[in-house]
Amino acid sequence: MADNAARRDRIQKAWEAAWDRGEVAALDSLLSPAYRRIESGGAEHGRDEFKASIVSTRAAFPNLSTVVDEIVVEGDRAAVRWHSSGAHTQSFLGVPATNRSVEVNGATFARFRDDLIVEETVTWDPRALLTALGIVSVGQDR
Repeated sequence: MADNAARRDRIQKAWEAAWDRGEVAALDSLLSPAYRRIESGGAEHGRDEFKASIVSTRAAFPNLSTVVDEIVVEGDRAAVRWHSSGAHTQSFLGVPATNRSVEVNGATFARFRDDLIVEETVTWDPRALLTALGIVSVGQDR
């Protein structure tokens, strides 16, 4: 089993490569082939779907910057607090470019098996993104 500092370092490097540079193959050394990602709202994705979502997000927000604010690792668990910002310059999930700058933040909770992450639960507020893009008004019902 890797030590906590080594796991923190691997998470940091893989996130920077994937989210900031679009080098999603860097996740292969961190995420198990059986990886499962559970997002806000309950949607679940495998490793390849997650990597594809990063590619499509970066296409819509080409200057996307994701900052890892904090990583806490203890045993087979890790918690990552992060925030992302970027300008919406291309279509995203069917929404035409708004050219608005957005910022979202969230937390990711991971579970390792052996030395790979097998599961992550991600919590963030997608409504904050939709509000920043001008798609949903503050106080508007769903």
